[in-house]
Amino acid sequence: MDSSYRYRVLVVEDDEHIRRFVTIFLERNGFTVTEAASGEAALGALAASASRPDAVVLDIMLPDMDGFEICRRLRETDPDIVIVFLTARGQDLDKINGLELGADDYIVKPFNPMELVARIRTVLRRTRKGAKAQRNILYSGSIRLDLDSNQVFKQDSRIELTPKEYQMVKAFMEHPDKALSRNELLNLIWGENFVGDIKTVDVHVRKLREKLEDDCSKPTLIETIWGLGYRWRKDG
Repeated sequence: MDSSYRYRVLVVEDDEHIRRFVTIFLERNGFTVTEAASGEAALGALAASASRPDAVVLDIMLPDMDGFEICRRLRETDPDIVIVFLTARGQDLDKINGLELGADDYIVKPFNPMELVARIRTVLRRTRKGAKAQRNILYSGSIRLDLDSNQVFKQDSRIELTPKEYQMVKAFMEHPDKALSRNELLNLIWGENFVGDIKTVDVHVRKLREKLEDDCSKPTLIETIWGLGYRWRKDG
């Protein structure tokens, strides 16, 4: 991880004063922070976020669903995200339950904010090293490409792609925000000895837009560069 990278943290806490206190302290220590005051807001933020958080600081007692349920859902869809419970519930049974559901750490209120920062950083360092060794994943907006399993996901749903469609998404995501000509795409995906019609690129782009774009008539991911080819918009 680049030393200039700012870890992104989602703080899920219904008490506004605690939430703002945690947010301000994390921001002062170099984190980029977003907030959610309920479970639904947290899940919505995670689903819609173009910048996936690296960690979630999670209360248990929330107005709509408890933190255990949020932790369970997150672990089903994102095994790599760091989850740290920050809660007033300090019973051993609660700690055991949280850790067994997949939380990386469990901190009881009242808490020392410097300890919270230190423990988040410790878990992030440990898990990021492990994730790098275990998984090779590209992220771009709502799209996630798993290079180990050759699968593409939009938010948390797997997208069924043909081998050539997968290779095209891979080529785009490996060259974000770069205009790629049709000939470049042909060479990357079909090989330099391909003798077919160059329009096969346009056909595959059209099919990809139908599968990946929210509105394929108004594409925000795969942008047409008139007279040249296409560009993958990283934050599309």
